[in-house]
Amino acid sequence: MLRLGTLFLATLSLTAASNFNVNAQETTGELGSPSATTTIDGRYLPNPPAAFGGEIGLDAKASKPYWPPQIVPRKGAPNILLIMTDDAGYGVAGTFGGVIPTPALDRVANAGLRFTQFHSTALCSPSRAALITGRNHHSTGFGVISEQATGYPGYDSIIGIENATIGEILKQNGYATSWFGKNHNTPAFQYSAAGPFDQWPTGMGFDYFYGFMGGDSNQWEPYLFQNTTQIFPWTGKPGYNLITDTADNAIDHIKQLNAAAPDKPFLVYYVPGATHAPHHPTKEWIDKFKGKFDMGWNELREQIFANQKKLGVIPANTQLTEWPDSLPKWDSLDAESKKLFAHQAEVFAAYVAYSDHEIGRVIQAVDDLGKLDNTLVIYIEGDNGTSAEGSVLGTPNELITLEGMQIPVAEQMKFYDEWGSNQTYPHMSVAWSWAFDTPFKWTKQVASHFGGTRQGMAMSWPARIKEAGGIRTQFHHMIDIVPTILEATGITAPVMVDGVAQRPIEGVSMVYSWDNAQAPSARKTQYFEMFGNRGIYSDGWYACTTPPAAPWLMGTTAMPEVVDGYKWELYNLTEDYSQNNDLAAKMPEKLREMQELFLMEAAKYDVFPLDNSILERLTTARPSATAGRKEFSYAGVMPGIPTSNAPSIINKSYTITAEVTVPESGGEGMLVTTGGRFGGYGFYLLKGKPVFLYNFVNMERFRWEGQDTLSSGKHTLVFDFKSDGPGMGKGGTGVLKVDGKEVASAQIPHTIPALMPWDETFDVGVDTRTGVEETDYQVPFAFNGEIAKLTVNLQP
Repeated sequence: MLRLGTLFLATLSLTAASNFNVNAQETTGELGSPSATTTIDGRYLPNPPAAFGGEIGLDAKASKPYWPPQIVPRKGAPNILLIMTDDAGYGVAGTFGGVIPTPALDRVANAGLRFTQFHSTALCSPSRAALITGRNHHSTGFGVISEQATGYPGYDSIIGIENATIGEILKQNGYATSWFGKNHNTPAFQYSAAGPFDQWPTGMGFDYFYGFMGGDSNQWEPYLFQNTTQIFPWTGKPGYNLITDTADNAIDHIKQLNAAAPDKPFLVYYVPGATHAPHHPTKEWIDKFKGKFDMGWNELREQIFANQKKLGVIPANTQLTEWPDSLPKWDSLDAESKKLFAHQAEVFAAYVAYSDHEIGRVIQAVDDLGKLDNTLVIYIEGDNGTSAEGSVLGTPNELITLEGMQIPVAEQMKFYDEWGSNQTYPHMSVAWSWAFDTPFKWTKQVASHFGGTRQGMAMSWPARIKEAGGIRTQFHHMIDIVPTILEATGITAPVMVDGVAQRPIEGVSMVYSWDNAQAPSARKTQYFEMFGNRGIYSDGWYACTTPPAAPWLMGTTAMPEVVDGYKWELYNLTEDYSQNNDLAAKMPEKLREMQELFLMEAAKYDVFPLDNSILERLTTARPSATAGRKEFSYAGVMPGIPTSNAPSIINKSYTITAEVTVPESGGEGMLVTTGGRFGGYGFYLLKGKPVFLYNFVNMERFRWEGQDTLSSGKHTLVFDFKSDGPGMGKGGTGVLKVDGKEVASAQIPHTIPALMPWDETFDVGVDTRTGVEETDYQVPFAFNGEIAKLTVNLQP
């Protein structure tokens, strides 16, 4: 199906291409020689094969060889180091007035420019799609995260071959391209070994990928890939942390590139998992922030606001927006709550600082090679505002709050000493998130307000940007990074890639601002939309909807009719930087004009149909090898199957049957499991006895266990679960059978309502990563017998 607004795609692409200067081709060396190089026109990629320029006789002696010239960028084209962190609002980094030191971001800002009106989409996958393609998130199928994808062009989470990434464009123009850290732009239903791999980083133009595929991952025991192969570098390495490992891998890769081809420029896309939950810094970093947040979130806001004015990263007349009634003030809390919440912020701050430190090592590695002067470094603090997904109370396990549940403070205190360790998957109270988005209202997920979309961003290129330490106030967006890189490198945006007409680049270059702080913004209009919350910018004016429900409620409350059921606000940003003075009632005609502009932009960029559902979209059926299947069979040992390609027992009745042979020494080990320490299930033999263990998000564990040890030889083990559904999270009755005989039966009051842990896998015959009940066993807990057949049958 064609995406909305693409009927004239080829014509629009050609028109867009005319906006870029097509550079004359540059050649070096004698054409035909092995050392000859050339730049290319770049409008059609890959470049058409060069004509053979030699001579061919009847034999080699009567012939003249001719090597096609190697494709290179123009002379002096910079390296590109594109950095973005995760879930960090405008008030997080010290570089933009926050209280958390970020010396690496300071280094980039002090060598170049800080941009104070730079914007995301309000959510991770969408911002990342916009960043690497130069197109709006709906234009690339990422109107939401892939885990909530629906079958509409703006929401299917497929970037598409008509949206070539900056990796593909630069690679085809002679750059070495690599991607480190978080992906989250591959459809979640395409993670398996069966592919397809065209929407993985290596299929989207990046020669090398080292990172995790989903929205977040355990940093101590990550679900990690090198290119398309699952790897386990943390095994046998106490103290391993992915934040450091990612930096180590990037530094090693940059050094290898320099050793192999020192004159070849690189694009390094560096996107660590910090500071998305789980907040997993090392203890040494946590210790640095002990007591730093005892003042509480309200005083923190005041400190950040004062710092921002002092640094000049907000206008002098900026107003601090009001604290919401839905969040408690610090002085209203009891001592135990203050202790817990302060520690949550300490761990978050440690994670910010730790990640920035490792980013600093990568920047220094480029400098050590003598390449920093000619490297365009773009460092974006956060792909959206600070996350509210920890709920009002915070959580030791992010999965709990994403399921729409909370843990009382007293229960959370049991995890106080382990907060941030591999025994927790923690997130902080949304009140901290609101404070870290100072001076704005709202948080991540809220596209209507700058608390969800305003990001601190710094950019340096010492060989070209001469105003070190400058500030730029022009209004810009994630989609403006690709055209900025293209102009800096002298590379033309292609009109066709692999024979497919390209959607026009929808961003505008920011290069014009480098030499002129007072230049008017080249971006005149920009829409925003996420989960039905929406906004529209036009020449200093901004209209937006009022969020009908807080994002930390995770869609558990009734929502209004999405098209006409929302209240709208209106702001004059030239006088009101923080969206503090709503003019909607005073200027209804201007508001109507802006609302109509939003409709036009939304139709143009595939924003329709609007949808404000959240949890429901998590359980939507999507195309995959499991779509429509009710029976799944496996044999032997089969670990590492992603949950998107495994049988999902969420909100269903199901039967698991294992046909096994127990050895003479007695049965021991995992038969099948999904999930681990923070939620899931396992069916295993423990000291010869069958056990089915259901881990309800690490809050409760429900156990079925046979009393008799299995004899050696063949057995058929069955776990049958009848749900009390339909509905989300319903309980049910489970029955464990051995060779047709019931050995255990129990009813449970609830089940996981929406998500199994996304950074664990479906494993047969072994358990990877973490165990569902670590008092019973430690991974890998391989089964010591034979699994002739393991079958999972799903019922409604």
